Amino acid sequence: MKVVTTKPSADSSPKASPAAKDMSRWLGDSGLPILAAIGLSFDDYGIEGDDRAGWATGTWVPRSVACDNKDVVQAGVHAVVLDAAMNFAVNAGLSGKDRTGAALEIKTETMRMVLRDEHLAVRGAVMRQTKQVAFAEARVEDEKGRLVSRSTGTFLIQRD
Repeated sequence: MKVVTTKPSADSSPKASPAAKDMSRWLGDSGLPILAAIGLSFDDYGIEGDDRAGWATGTWVPRSVACDNKDVVQAGVHAVVLDAAMNFAVNAGLSGKDRTGAALEIKTETMRMVLRDEHLAVRGAVMRQTKQVAFAEARVEDEKGRLVSRSTGTFLIQRD
């Protein structure tokens, strides 16, 4: 998973830059107790490319509340993680008081079994954005870089 950071460096891409607004207070569990409970924490965000699309990255160490009685993470929990990553990414690319209003549609695929306490990487990114709608995708990868789950979503944007 290629991660572009918001911190400038000599070798960073000239198209990578900080997000349109400061969302530092949302790092960690994004202010949502459910994300902390299942073990998700966001650690970076920004915008990149000519279209200045938002992105967000995080780590996920699933806790027992996310699992069945055999310590396997449930598919619905993957959907919550991926939805949060896409939502954070959309918000990272918006300016001023603009924000996501609602998820209009989300599709999630789980490809590998994940057990409690595994260390996973999460990345959400905006693929295209119009005035009222953002199209995003997110993915979860294991420590070996293998795709565990992925999602695409369409989000309504509220402009202020």
